[in-house]
Amino acid sequence: QVQLVESGGGLVQAGGSLRLSCVASGGTFSRYVMGWFRQAPGKEREFVAALSWGGVRTSYADSVKGRFTLSRDNAKNTVYLQMNSLKAEETAVYYCAAKIGVFDSGSIYSGSSFDYWGQGTQVTVSS
Repeated sequence: QVQLVESGGGLVQAGGSLRLSCVASGGTFSRYVMGWFRQAPGKEREFVAALSWGGVRTSYADSVKGRFTLSRDNAKNTVYLQMNSLKAEETAVYYCAAKIGVFDSGSIYSGSSFDYWGQGTQVTVSS
């Protein structure tokens, strides 16, 4: 059973930066497609970014392109989400997710394509 533990959330002013981390255990991390989703109060969960096994293929939501960067360190079983120029409307719980299988650009945006989820970390951006 794969376990994902997120960290790095917190309170930041608009325009600031945070780096989220997600550590995986219990599986072969290097074989998982990794992703981040977020859910704001009263809203549906939305896709943020995803990264292939070797970190070569990435996908970002249009709203975060150019500001967020996803990377992974397979030796540390960790994926990182660097978030810059944060906006107040990006206040949400951010979830790390792992997907067994290939990086399918057609389905990577859907949370249902991911197999394992972390508990989430709260990101609050003050305006």
